[in-house]
Amino acid sequence: MESRINVSKVDHKAYEAMIGLEKYLAQSGLDKILYELIKTRASQINGCAYCINMHTRDARNWVKLRNGYFY
Repeated sequence: MESRINVSKVDHKAYEAMIGLEKYLAQSGLDKILYELIKTRASQINGCAYCINMHTRDARNWVKLRNGYFY
């Protein structure tokens, strides 16, 4: 298995741009479920099983929260 690239060390400017986009999207008002589904798709394209699992879990949790399944 290939080890993952540490983007913050390899190209700090690219990392800062990615973090800036993440911060913007987080405060943009985009629906949280859609936000996680977009991140899930990006993870599928990148082939990262860990991130796919994390983002699908987070999307499911937002759905549960929205529908009142969490008490």
